[in-house]
Amino acid sequence: MPRFLNTWTGEFEWHPDPSKVTYAILSHVWRELEQGGEQLYADVLRIQMAVKEDREESRSPASNAAEPTAYHEEGTIFAHPGLSNKIKGFCQVARDAGFRLAWNDACCIDKSSSAELSEAINSMYEWYRLSDMCYVYLADVIDRAGEPQYLFPEFCRSKWHRHGWTLQELIAPERIVFMTRTWRLLGTNMGLARTLEEISGVDFDILIGRTTLDSVSVARRMSWAARRETTRVEDRAYSLLGIFGLHMLLIYGEGENAFLRLQEEIIRTIPDQSIFAWGDKCALGLSDEGEWSVEKHVPGAS
Repeated sequence: MPRFLNTWTGEFEWHPDPSKVTYAILSHVWRELEQGGEQLYADVLRIQMAVKEDREESRSPASNAAEPTAYHEEGTIFAHPGLSNKIKGFCQVARDAGFRLAWNDACCIDKSSSAELSEAINSMYEWYRLSDMCYVYLADVIDRAGEPQYLFPEFCRSKWHRHGWTLQELIAPERIVFMTRTWRLLGTNMGLARTLEEISGVDFDILIGRTTLDSVSVARRMSWAARRETTRVEDRAYSLLGIFGLHMLLIYGEGENAFLRLQEEIIRTIPDQSIFAWGDKCALGLSDEGEWSVEKHVPGAS
């Protein structure tokens, strides 16, 4: 049951079935903590409460209508100086495109709730698949006035292509729009499919929706994640759940054992032993070169 941001009011909304609503979704690489990090659910909730208090002090009860029929930033969290530019920008482009609901993993999941976090991670691939538009925000692709020739090389070098979580965010949505740091349009998943295939290794037919994931071998799917990175070692496994159509209990702190459990689930549910043909290792860990590797491991063996 995802929590959405209303792009008009800036308030959170719960919708039990995401397949019954129209929404835009954000794909991005989180800012490092040293750079201020991301605004989380609790941060946005505090801003919402502050705006609500200000509104109640300045307006009469009769003026508190349900939802406006035209957009006015004043009196919403979007006018609050404490709200991040990323959230403001995402909601603005989504609103301008006609979306009333938007989903951003940083602020729409209450990560202090282990149950909610587990549900979100196990459902995330489906939420991206059901979205009507996925906006990929590339903070490291900078607009240079009069120098458009730099945009494409910067796009190809973006951290987004090397992040573990963005693999499913590249594959699951039907419609993807790539945006620069200032929310300028770079291109779409259809228009950039050949380039994305070269960068990611993901088959062209998968990227354009011509072929489904279940037609691709386990080893092939695993190879797409080979050069991708995650902040937490467990997320190297958890970020692949949607790629294999699996659900797992999340146990942060288990380290590389997370991939061993993922592998057991793959072997148990997918009739494909090609995982043993990819690399010398079957437990997802880092090789000496800093790349992911798979170590052969048979469930139940010592």
